[in-house]
Amino acid sequence: MISWDDFAKVDIRAGRITRAEPFPEARKPAIRLWVDFGPELGEKRSSAQLTAHYTPEGLVGRQVLAVVNFPPRQIGPVMSEVLVLGLPDAAGDVVLVQPDKDVPDGVRLF
Repeated sequence: MISWDDFAKVDIRAGRITRAEPFPEARKPAIRLWVDFGPELGEKRSSAQLTAHYTPEGLVGRQVLAVVNFPPRQIGPVMSEVLVLGLPDAAGDVVLVQPDKDVPDGVRLF
């Protein structure tokens, strides 16, 4: 069990994918993402193993949820600044977590 204070330390925000590109240098198939979290946080980069269900073209404009307060992590030539959240489907492939209605970019999950 964790406390509410522990959960509150994880900053999960809604953002909108503004750009997505194949990431052929990744060890596992992945897509490079640029996600806009609104005026407070701006645009952040990430890499995600989304190729089973998504194409780069189909991701642009989609809202996602991401952890925005982890330290940046180097993934090959990409510095990943946020962790885009997903769940595994029955085959273990990533399905994005996203709001079911449009929300302002940058709002925090509570």
